[in-house]
Amino acid sequence: MSSFGQVLKEVGEFGLFQKWMLAALCIPSIFSAFNVIGQVFIGMSFPHHCNTDWILEKGPNLTEEKQKHLTIPVDEGGRFESCKMFTPVDLDLETIERYGLNSTTTCIHGWKYEVQPGVSSILTEFDLVCDTRGLIQVSQSLYMTGYLCGALVFGSISDRFGRKFAILLSLFLTMLFGVTIAFSPNIYVYMVLRFFNGASSGVIVMNTSVLMVEWIGPSKSALCTMAITGFFAVGQMLLSGIAYLAKNWRILQLVLFAPLIVVSVTMYWFLPESARWLMTQGRKKEAQKQLERAARVNKRSLPEDLLDKSNQDRKNMLDIFRIPYLRKRTAIMAFNWFAVSFLYYGLSLNVGSFGLDIYLTQLIFGFLIFGFVEIPANMSAWPLIQHFGRRICEAGFLFFSGVSCLLTLAVPKGIFETLLMFIFSV
Repeated sequence: MSSFGQVLKEVGEFGLFQKWMLAALCIPSIFSAFNVIGQVFIGMSFPHHCNTDWILEKGPNLTEEKQKHLTIPVDEGGRFESCKMFTPVDLDLETIERYGLNSTTTCIHGWKYEVQPGVSSILTEFDLVCDTRGLIQVSQSLYMTGYLCGALVFGSISDRFGRKFAILLSLFLTMLFGVTIAFSPNIYVYMVLRFFNGASSGVIVMNTSVLMVEWIGPSKSALCTMAITGFFAVGQMLLSGIAYLAKNWRILQLVLFAPLIVVSVTMYWFLPESARWLMTQGRKKEAQKQLERAARVNKRSLPEDLLDKSNQDRKNMLDIFRIPYLRKRTAIMAFNWFAVSFLYYGLSLNVGSFGLDIYLTQLIFGFLIFGFVEIPANMSAWPLIQHFGRRICEAGFLFFSGVSCLLTLAVPKGIFETLLMFIFSV
């Protein structure tokens, strides 16, 4: 009785078939990055203050600076308040200029934003400032909640209906919700769509990695996984340039996710189903057809009776809880994923709060940090893993990241601290 690994050796463990497949499966990771990091641009904040155009009825020739001095109080630092204004009064302009205004109120007539023409975000369009400013963070939290739900749901979908089906479904739903978000009439519809968007896009890298690993030999599994996750960084690099050209958040959303229509159709015709999964489902004829296709591309041959002699045990997801060593390792890796995500997303999603122009900031960090650091870091991890093994490398990477982040506490505040934090987060 032969194992599936022996069958794979006959058709080629990493031939032309697998290389083309790897190239195709790297592309969806780019859109996963668009979805996660795109919130930085879609929800970016701008300087704002209360709309006080009521005073223009009394002095239509007032300059904007003069208008603000007369109608908006200043804080202890001498800056104009963002969420307060002087209460409108029925007095002439001369009296207001002479005696000033004392009573304050909230922004009863809305806000004005200091933005360039054509630039917008959900903050400016839905007025997510002052009392509602926390809704942007809520929308991102809902996205991550969807990410969690999607991981659980799509895991079952992948096991029940196949790896290819799960990938195509996640790509289609990511495209559907990504495009639909551009037409959100208010923040509440936007948040609901972000939840479903997170549920579908958050699993793209996981689903593609699983399909790839099931088509290759163990010696290349680390390389292929690193390549797929490395293209997440490529997406971050591209995002800054795209966002610079498409500064309206609705147009940006459409530009980022409309191309998934082409990607989804291409994947439907090109991607094979996992022969390993087909074997676990008892669908040997379909598995043989996929293996013959791979063997043909790899210029190999598949012995007629080899598949009949192979045996692929059927597993259940609950086995990770039933088997002690799997249960322990699952718990450890779950905590590991939590810690790494807490650091990585905590930094990358707060690019807009570093005190620099957000496009310049993301351009610098997108190319210098995510490009010239994260991609080489991902790829250099492969030979280290091959030489030292998974466990030593995992422990070493975590230890280095933790110590490096603690060292940033000794660095004076400023741009260099920001750069170090991003470098160390990798």
